[in-house]
Amino acid sequence: MTLQQHPACADLNAQVSSILELLQQDPDLRRDTTAVETALQKAIAPKFEIVFAGAFSAGKSMLINALLERELLYSAEGHATGTECYIHYAEPNAERVVLTFLSEVEIREQLQVLCDRLQIATININDGAARDLLKGGCQKIIEREGGETKSDRAKQAKALALLLEGYEHNRDRIHSVQSATYSMEQFNFSNLTEAASYARRGSNSAVLKRLEYYCHHPLLQDGNVLVDMPGIDAPVKKDAQLTYKKIEHSDTSAVVTVLKPASAGDMTSEETELLDKMRDNPSIRDRVFYVFNRIDETWYNDELRQRLEALIQSDFRDTSRIYKTSGLLGFYGSQVKQTSSVDRFGLDSIFAQRVKSLGGEEQTPQFVSSFNNYCSNSGKLARSNFLVSVNGYDSPNENYVRLLTEWGHPLLEKLIEDSGIETFRQGITRYLTTEKRPQLFAALADDLQPICIDLQKHYQNQRQRLSSEPREIDAMKAREVDRLNQKLKDIGYSFEQYFANQVNRIIANEDAHFEKDFDDLKNKMLQRLEELLRYFSVLNAYKKATASHRRNATAPFLAVLVEALYTLANELEDVLVKFSEIVLKNSCQRLLESVKKTEAYRELYRLLGNDGGLEQQLKSLEEKLLLLMTNEAKRECDRYVRESPRFYDEGTFSIYQFRQTLHQTSETYGAESIVNAEPAIRQLLQLDFQPKVEATVQRNFRQAMNQMLKTQVLPFAETYSLNILQQYDQARAHLQRTLEEEAKLKIAQNEQDLGAVEEKIEIYNEAIAGINDCLESFNLYDKRLPLVSDGVPVPYPVIEPEISAEVAEVSDPAPTL
Repeated sequence: MTLQQHPACADLNAQVSSILELLQQDPDLRRDTTAVETALQKAIAPKFEIVFAGAFSAGKSMLINALLERELLYSAEGHATGTECYIHYAEPNAERVVLTFLSEVEIREQLQVLCDRLQIATININDGAARDLLKGGCQKIIEREGGETKSDRAKQAKALALLLEGYEHNRDRIHSVQSATYSMEQFNFSNLTEAASYARRGSNSAVLKRLEYYCHHPLLQDGNVLVDMPGIDAPVKKDAQLTYKKIEHSDTSAVVTVLKPASAGDMTSEETELLDKMRDNPSIRDRVFYVFNRIDETWYNDELRQRLEALIQSDFRDTSRIYKTSGLLGFYGSQVKQTSSVDRFGLDSIFAQRVKSLGGEEQTPQFVSSFNNYCSNSGKLARSNFLVSVNGYDSPNENYVRLLTEWGHPLLEKLIEDSGIETFRQGITRYLTTEKRPQLFAALADDLQPICIDLQKHYQNQRQRLSSEPREIDAMKAREVDRLNQKLKDIGYSFEQYFANQVNRIIANEDAHFEKDFDDLKNKMLQRLEELLRYFSVLNAYKKATASHRRNATAPFLAVLVEALYTLANELEDVLVKFSEIVLKNSCQRLLESVKKTEAYRELYRLLGNDGGLEQQLKSLEEKLLLLMTNEAKRECDRYVRESPRFYDEGTFSIYQFRQTLHQTSETYGAESIVNAEPAIRQLLQLDFQPKVEATVQRNFRQAMNQMLKTQVLPFAETYSLNILQQYDQARAHLQRTLEEEAKLKIAQNEQDLGAVEEKIEIYNEAIAGINDCLESFNLYDKRLPLVSDGVPVPYPVIEPEISAEVAEVSDPAPTL
């Protein structure tokens, strides 16, 4: 089912764009339409990329080979390459491959990573002797480990050896810095099979960066592109990041995530990150297929099987797209079906490269080992007619050939069935050929529905409101007079809300201008305190103290301290009063200027011909606020005269300093002892005043100012709202003088607005009708979007099932009472 088979969807892009343009034209309806735009692009895009993602050696390439029923991609356990593979559709006579090689810089990077993992020294890759020496070292590692698939170290050694061989064999095609791209004709390949065989060869695959296959297979029709990405835990971090970026890219439409818990027991951190990135990409949505590959390993390990089932139940219960597969058994099982005893069931053809003798003894292909294990230990044949046995005295390859000679294709069919590959292939095929397009359009309709419902209601309400407006001047005038009281009430309410919002912004520290002014007040208070302490004169305070008592020629230290307290408190009071007035005056001025710009103010001026005394009343409010704030500032600073309670607490530095100063000033009766103690007295005053001033500017005074604004401005707004209602007679008289001309303009404007609404409704209905035709072509009748009807919205008819005459006859008639 392709998009070209549905001509009703040809204009879908323009139709959806029309709906989104209508939405953006109304400020009240605007919203983020990214989801709709993404869904639209997925529905009409010529390509639909299905990305196979997972850890390296998870079996991604094997699953793609199984889907296409041909050995196209390179697959080897433990060999992690950074190759991206894109598989597109082609007609039978147009199959081809485009090959892009890694640059020498990228190959050096992979060489360094693999050498580090093997803990061996890296080499100059252009030194032939060094390459041969390193390849020999890799072979020794493989032999010590017992084979190239026996351990992670052996697998890494094999990968390094392939990288070196690939560089040697393709040196003339590898550029130093840039990636080089070639067509298969440049390699003199005559068909896709030859080109794929070259690319599939391990040493060549190791130095390929990107492969683009163009194959003939029905699964690839309708723009389907299969994408095989590097493992998310690839040794070279850049390769892993390439996969994550692809998962996050908007071109990715669906993901087949190949997971390893069947063999590893748990999800890895990389697999968890992969799932998170898939969920965050709106281009993917729920188009995710979860494949637990290597399921055959759970056949031999009860703990692995139980852990896998527990994981699926806990983390994947919300999806039905779960597949348990053995790509190795399923794919090669289907390939071996095409062989016979003549080539030893593929040992001399399919697996010929893998069974090459090593020291005179044949190697055992991984499929052969897994096949023998399936026959003898899996339990899958226990209740079947296959009475198989694996003999210990025969080699694995001999057992393999004997079993297939005895049981042939039926055993292979059973193997393929148990591998889960057919179920996976059927599920993917069903989705891509039957379900994909309808589901893409259903997703688009789901995203469009709330937008269409809002537009439908909006246009119907606008049409109803404008149609109900008077068309004659006298009727319009009468309507406006009838609405006058409600308009005045609405204006008053708007003013109340506006003033409340402005006050709340100040209280919440959201008014930047107010915050700047108050910060200036804080800074001025702290600066003035610093100046007073720096230039404080003990001698002047001493003079004031002795001048207050004409009979005495000396003054105690406490008297000097008292004068100092009074002086500092009064000086700070002057600063607080001055700058609090600035804060309030600026705030009231901004409030007046901003309220004049509101729609409520303009409407009030239209109805009354003036502002209803707002500016004058705001000036009176400002004077009241200034008086209250001045009193609050004086009250705050008057408290400075008294020492803070902590000043005399035992064990504090302040009481220690006080006693030291008292002792110093009591040494003589003249002024010199007190003057000499001036630094100590300044420090004592700072210990007392600094916390008090900071408490004022950081807590007390701001709280008092906020409270005062709330208790004065909000009642003012309520009173002003009531005053507006009381000016109904004045508003009516003013309205009568201007209503004639306004009524004409209002009627003309209503007609113009109604025409604009009808035009938008026509555009909307035309677009929705086209979208619905497209949805119906996919039988998505339940996803149709609402039209704007001339009257009450008419729901789509519900088709009731017909009742046959026979059923009608046997149905009991309702009793008559």
